[in-house]
Amino acid sequence: MLNNLRNLYLNSFLYDKKISKYTDLLFKYKPSTYLLSSLIKIKTKKNNIADFSLEEIWINKKLSEKQFKKLNNFFWIFSLDLKSSSSDVQKVITKWIDINNKYNSKSWEISIVSKRIISWLSNSKLTYDNGTKEYQKNFDIILQKQILHLLNQVNHSKDYKNKIISISAIILFSLCYSEQTKNLNAGLDLLKKFIKEAFDKYGFPKSRSIKHSIFYLKYLILIREWFKESQNVIPDFIDEYIFYLGQSYSFFWKNINFDPHFNGNNLSNNFEFDQYLKRCGYAFKNQNYENSNYVSLNNKKINLFMDIGPSPEKNFSDEYQAGSLSFEFLSNGKKIFTNAGYYEGTNNQLNELCRSSALQNTLVLDDNSSCKFSKNSKGEYKINTNLKIIQKNIVFEKNYWKINASHDGYLKQYNLIYEREIEYFPENFKLIGTDKIKGKKDLPNLKFDIRFHLDPTSKVMKTQDNKTILIEIGDEGWKFNCNNYEVNIENGLFFNSKSTYVENQNIFISGIINSKNSDIKWELIKI
Repeated sequence: MLNNLRNLYLNSFLYDKKISKYTDLLFKYKPSTYLLSSLIKIKTKKNNIADFSLEEIWINKKLSEKQFKKLNNFFWIFSLDLKSSSSDVQKVITKWIDINNKYNSKSWEISIVSKRIISWLSNSKLTYDNGTKEYQKNFDIILQKQILHLLNQVNHSKDYKNKIISISAIILFSLCYSEQTKNLNAGLDLLKKFIKEAFDKYGFPKSRSIKHSIFYLKYLILIREWFKESQNVIPDFIDEYIFYLGQSYSFFWKNINFDPHFNGNNLSNNFEFDQYLKRCGYAFKNQNYENSNYVSLNNKKINLFMDIGPSPEKNFSDEYQAGSLSFEFLSNGKKIFTNAGYYEGTNNQLNELCRSSALQNTLVLDDNSSCKFSKNSKGEYKINTNLKIIQKNIVFEKNYWKINASHDGYLKQYNLIYEREIEYFPENFKLIGTDKIKGKKDLPNLKFDIRFHLDPTSKVMKTQDNKTILIEIGDEGWKFNCNNYEVNIENGLFFNSKSTYVENQNIFISGIINSKNSDIKWELIKI
């Protein structure tokens, strides 16, 4: 009901009048295009606007939703070379203005509006320079109208990635045009509010998403570079949160040079971002072995990475995976054990599957994940039941590593606590795990599974006693065994990129427990 009323208002004459307030503007700061290279793949070989069909570009009704968004956010301008005719680009923009001068729910969706503003302002040599006075005035009018729309609607968005893009657009507009102190202050206030809502007390996203932390870092650096290039004073709080997120970036990427597959993260290709940071003079360091309830213990050959954190709040759980106490183990840059990754495509079954505890290297009880998810009206999966970390302990010495933690994800349903202890002995290349299921009374034959997902390039073979699995990856061999429970190999799915998957295999320990305290011990040793 409220959404219907809001939509009626947005499409009304009153709202159009509210966002159509215009004052004369002076376009004084014209940002450099390269500043967006951390967010947009700017091609070395660029296109010419003459290569595109211009006449019917805005009336094509056969566009997919994805094509529509790409067309209307104007990020395609970044693919044009400067030899393109600015008059042709401006004709396309003029046609867009003629058709979309008033709000409509599709082309005025806030993420599309925000990217369009950023693109138009960042490509001013094509979108603004050498334009007629009439064109430039119409350009200024529609820009100001879109900014007022963002200022009115950004707080209604529940998508925090869209929020920071919208806030960035407001700030950029305020830096580009003269006498925009009011809008600039409004943009900075929105950014402070965003940080307060989206970040925890350590300056890490409340979603616990590694991918979100890098995304937010890119936009905060972009905003900072706009302030710097336009010769405006950089607000201290922006530097502060770049520092926090930079430390996280160092922890999750620079220190380890691989992508930990936890909570929505998959293949990132951060190497280009590394070059961007170097060009802009950023150098982040983090020597800690724990960051935001993730642990990374490593030496020159081995990396043990583990999630010992609680689940996020429901509002921040859109990409969360039920993998608390899951871990990844690497030798010489190759993943021996890896979580199965995250799927972002349109297949709802795969999207739901990749969130389950079964696709993480952790315990599953009675085929139930440690967190419950449900799908909302928009088709998004959110957490229904949370889990908390009860205790944690980390030891990191030259010849002995240990991570011990427990969570209450199975407490409500089974009255049980799950505790995991992983020890590593560097001199012997030996990893020992103990998964403990603790209750106050004996259990009525409860089924459990523990999976250890393997890199798709791994080769595995089970020995005849059903207690040992031999693993070959690259030129290394490893032996996995569990003496008190049966060990098997099963086929699975591995989501290394956003919307594709390949088949892989996983080792799994399974059995029945019926005592109030049960220990499942396993070990991995190099051979």
